[in-house]
Amino acid sequence: MSDIQAMMARRERLLGPNVTAFYQEPVHIVKGEGVWLWDADGRQYLDCYNNVPHVGHCHPKVVAAIAKQAATLNTHTRYLHEGILDYVEALTAKFDASLTSAIMVCSGSEANDIALRMAQAATGKTGIIATDMTYHGNTALVSQLSTRKPPIGGFAPNLRHVTAPDSLRPEGGQPGQPFADAFAAGVEAAIASLDEAGFGTACLIICPFFANEGFPDLPKGFLDKAIAAVRRAGGVIVADEVQPGFGRLGSHWWGHERAGFSPEIVTIGKPMGNGHPVAAVVAGQDTLAAFRNAFGYFNTFGGNPVSCAAAMAVLEIIEEEGLVENARIVGEYALAGLRELARAHPVIGDVRGSGLFFGAEMVLDSDMTPAGDYTGRLVEGMKARGILLNRLGKDYATLKIRPPMVFSRDNADQLIDTLGKVLAETPVAP
Repeated sequence: MSDIQAMMARRERLLGPNVTAFYQEPVHIVKGEGVWLWDADGRQYLDCYNNVPHVGHCHPKVVAAIAKQAATLNTHTRYLHEGILDYVEALTAKFDASLTSAIMVCSGSEANDIALRMAQAATGKTGIIATDMTYHGNTALVSQLSTRKPPIGGFAPNLRHVTAPDSLRPEGGQPGQPFADAFAAGVEAAIASLDEAGFGTACLIICPFFANEGFPDLPKGFLDKAIAAVRRAGGVIVADEVQPGFGRLGSHWWGHERAGFSPEIVTIGKPMGNGHPVAAVVAGQDTLAAFRNAFGYFNTFGGNPVSCAAAMAVLEIIEEEGLVENARIVGEYALAGLRELARAHPVIGDVRGSGLFFGAEMVLDSDMTPAGDYTGRLVEGMKARGILLNRLGKDYATLKIRPPMVFSRDNADQLIDTLGKVLAETPVAP
């Protein structure tokens, strides 16, 4: 039994079966720095997947901020502390004037759980709309939004799923306005169904980049009609920015800005503390007050001084190192490299993305049949050559490339060169 096998057996015994691990043979990671990871055997990997270390693995400024604050004080927010106030002030300055307040928590799951309840408190309605390929977390309420593993006992009666947008096979038969109209019609049908059942519509919750849906290439204003329908019904929009936020898309700080709308509620998490567990819900004061009045909410660790120090350091690094602009420049360069590969490899049916969130969808034929199994073999082949990435989308046929924001053009060259080699050596038929 190899060391990996022994560790997996120990993991299953101590943590239970079916604990998620990447790759057919998982990687035993022991060290990280910048865009690099090292395993227990000293092998170096280029991290093209991990958005948690947003400003790079073990960034010294974040490490120093955590250590300094941990050596001074760490407690909960029932004591007064300026750290949380300074951070929320700096954070909300990155949003438009309607989003002025925040609740600090520890994970994106918690943030989305609060956001759904906040929408219900603000509207007096209970119906929730999400796409059928989304993921927003693991609490009992939020896990209802994912269709990959239906909950025991079935989905909640106040939840409606709408078909996720797919730009390679657009609903409505063609791109542009018919595509947007088809998505809006699905939302309008969900609203009517919730009204008929007596729930009403509290919110539409979406990732504005539709990350888990395969980050489809959507026309400008794609969501306008759907959002208008939700607001006419008395509901609000929740934008889950856990994946596209903090400048990852290169063009804007937030995915909803790029998509051209302003939500009533925003959730953020993973990259917020560069690996430290911190997340938040951002909203206007009236919306947040409605939640505070309806629920006696308190979070022991949410907004603690160490978490706020880590999160503040991340905000400062993004600005000091020009990482939003870096995402734009390197992302455009990497997309150009992927498009060059697509000309030589017809199995690449589409190249898309924005900033440092990009990828390619693999297809089996001119009918755009998704090549999910093939994409899985590409992921394994890249890992064998020292590049860590993954796949997602309805059929898991889209390579998901989402590296730390310090990813460089040289890193992009290594990624594209390696992918070209793996494409050449991986037959479409197994």
